[in-house]
Amino acid sequence: MVTPMARYFDVHPDNPQPRVIAKTVDLIRSGGLIAYPTDSCFALGCALGNRDGLERIRTIRKLDSKHHFTLMCRDFSQLGQFVQIDNQVFRKIKATTPGQYTFILPALKEVPRRMLHPKKKTVGVRIPSHRVVLALLAGLGEPLLSSTLLLPGEDEPMTQGWEIKETLDHQVDAVLDSGDTGAEPTTVVDFSGGFPEIVRLGAGDPAPFE
Repeated sequence: MVTPMARYFDVHPDNPQPRVIAKTVDLIRSGGLIAYPTDSCFALGCALGNRDGLERIRTIRKLDSKHHFTLMCRDFSQLGQFVQIDNQVFRKIKATTPGQYTFILPALKEVPRRMLHPKKKTVGVRIPSHRVVLALLAGLGEPLLSSTLLLPGEDEPMTQGWEIKETLDHQVDAVLDSGDTGAEPTTVVDFSGGFPEIVRLGAGDPAPFE
């Protein structure tokens, strides 16, 4: 199914306009898929229970069933409602968040099964420091189901909002452009085995987990 042309929102990176945030939150709640900036690079995002949105992300990125989707969380109390985290792991993650890291952890039953790694029953979680994302998460009141906006066959994610709008115009419902995103995905650290294993080297310094 081809969607109508994506809406384009120019949003202030430090003081995101409440009107734009409210419109975007409404769009997410009504089943929309957005491309939005983070403190590492652009991401695709939709509501946690949006089965169609998840499948649209899979289609855009050509992802297989083993891909780890990420729950973009506002803070630790929200993160703790969706993943299993012991004290030792908590301390290590707490020391590096908010930041440019995604952590793979065992999921609790609150996470939809379709989001999980089929064998490990794990999911990615992350607490960003980008004010636009934090404003969206505050308005939404729940995590945003997300995936890095890295297109098939590309080594680097897209960094320009207008370019994303041109490329994905009929595949996403809105593009938020704050003009200040980085060009590197997060560093991914897998804690599902009880110890840190770096599975993707990215924008976050790997030193605390080596």
